[in-house]
This record gives sequence, C-alpha cells and structure tokens, in this order.
Amino acid sequence: MTEKTISASKFKAECLGLLDTVAQTGRELVITKRGKPVARVVAVDDPPSLRGSVKFLVSDEELIAPLGETWNTEIE
Repeated sequence: MTEKTISASKFKAECLGLLDTVAQTGRELVITKRGKPVARVVAVDDPPSLRGSVKFLVSDEELIAPLGETWNTEIE
C-alpha cells in the first residue's frame, strides 16, 4: 500500500479527518516540514485475542469442591 505525503501545516488543519482516514484505509501518512519527512502516521493493529491464553491449574470440580471445613455462621 502506498503512503500519502502531507505538509505539517495541512496536517494540523485537517488532523482529525486524516486520522480517521488512516484508521479506515490503513494507508500510511507521512508528514513533512519544509519538504522533509518528519513523522509517519500508521493505523494501529487490533490487539491479539486473549482467548486460549489462560492455563488452568485446577479442574472445575476441584475449584467448587467443598473444603471439608466447618464454618461458624452464628452472629455474635
């Protein structure tokens, strides 16, 4: 995908719209000052899914099994 080049003054004037465009299209934006590149705006990748990343050290049965201890439920 090709990048688009824009002057810093134009970027300043149109910043929010340009950021939306980068996010939607994924097209990079290079910002220049006096014709020289000074910054690059790129879309952020979605974070990786955490699904499947948890390691269980106990089974469901162990987790909800009674502890074998008597609890005092009387209020003093």
